[in-house]
Amino acid sequence: MELRTLRVFVEVVRQGGFSSAAKALFSTQPTVSKAVKQLEDELGVPLLDRIGHRSQLTAAGEIVYRRALTLLAEREGLVAELDDLRGLKRGSLRLGLPPLGASTLFAPLFAIFRARYPGIDIRLTEHGSKRLEEMLLEGEVELAGSLIPVREVFEAQPVRREPLMVVLPRAHPLAGAESIGIAALASSPFILFEGGFALNQVLEDACARNGFAPQVAARSGQIDFVVELAGAGLGIAFLPRTIAEQRATPSVVLTRLDEPGTEWQMALVWRQGSYLSHAARAWLDLAREVYGPEGSG
Repeated sequence: MELRTLRVFVEVVRQGGFSSAAKALFSTQPTVSKAVKQLEDELGVPLLDRIGHRSQLTAAGEIVYRRALTLLAEREGLVAELDDLRGLKRGSLRLGLPPLGASTLFAPLFAIFRARYPGIDIRLTEHGSKRLEEMLLEGEVELAGSLIPVREVFEAQPVRREPLMVVLPRAHPLAGAESIGIAALASSPFILFEGGFALNQVLEDACARNGFAPQVAARSGQIDFVVELAGAGLGIAFLPRTIAEQRATPSVVLTRLDEPGTEWQMALVWRQGSYLSHAARAWLDLAREVYGPEGSG
């Protein structure tokens, strides 16, 4: 059984089909289908039920998928340990960062890290924090950016803490307020980010504590588009203060969200008890050097 074949099988499950998996793997559908069929023949059991263009795991497939994730994570750990034998002269850092805040907080670290460790290849993955946490558990990345608080299966090092700003269209009745509690926004349509963004959960939980569910007018993964939608009067949006000030346009007004439990607290997160390569530890040390042991804010 080859790890390459297991990796193909795992991608088919993640993508929900052979065509999407082939695109993700930069391969062809016949090659992907052949690899999965080879794995099924080797194990002597069907792993997937093919339903139209979709594929679902069989009972045997569930077991193989779970074990495959473990084996692939162990392989990455093995490579990382061997890289560590060479110190920081060679190797790679598998890093996951969310679109919200990555350019502001982490872009400066890339330049410093590259200057100090030119032989380390940073393999960057960008997703919302929820998806990045899944990738941490599956061993696909060593470190990821996510919002505090995190689940008990993770450890975290704070990076940045700051309030959320409400992005209001200039014609909004509350546009002149110095600060706003979230209850005062119950009648305003919300413009949220796509489903994988942890900030959505922070806002939805705050609304629930105040006895309402937000009316969602739109969702997007693009910060500038979210701001433009707010400026056009579609609804209100929420951004961390630094990002809001950088992306604000003349068509919006920024007002501080005065609501307990809604501070934006970005951290670097890793799987509890996992092996961290020298490169990962060097990245954490650099973040601590730049932002302090408790993060900045």
